[in-house]
Amino acid sequence: MTDDFREQMIAFLPRLSRFAYSLTGSADQRDDLVQETCARALAHRDQLQPGTRLESWMFRIAQNLWLDGRRAEKYRGEPMDVETAGALMAQDGRAVVESRLALAEVIKGLDKLSPEHRVLISLVCVDGLSYKEASDVLGLPTGTVMSRLARARLALHEAINRAPGSKATSKPESRRGRTDR
Repeated sequence: MTDDFREQMIAFLPRLSRFAYSLTGSADQRDDLVQETCARALAHRDQLQPGTRLESWMFRIAQNLWLDGRRAEKYRGEPMDVETAGALMAQDGRAVVESRLALAEVIKGLDKLSPEHRVLISLVCVDGLSYKEASDVLGLPTGTVMSRLARARLALHEAINRAPGSKATSKPESRRGRTDR
């Protein structure tokens, strides 16, 4: 293994971590996914094709590991994530609670999306990849990524607004039914 490969991999870890968190919604599961992704990348470094960007390859490994885990959850059930109350005591309670409630709504909305939509939201909206970069990672045409991402954003918006107890009540207007233009 070359030092250049190691350096690129280390430099990529923060982005991989954000991507993994957006997929899993849990810091513990994020760490597990990042660790497994790095272990797979190191074990199968010889499979990295010349001309393939390391980031794209590792995003794909993480995506596949996450999808495999989601399939396995159907048989095992979801893991329980216990939050500790002690972390709230040292911070402004109201701001923390409001932020966590908003984040919880987004995470619940992401959970309602199809895996394909969740991966697109994670790559483009969380990690900040361009449509072209996301299309390279997923092996899809750029136009397909753009149209699927638009549907993913709309589905996320609807999932958040339809969530019980959601503060967000506005729904995007349909362009077909508008007469005020």
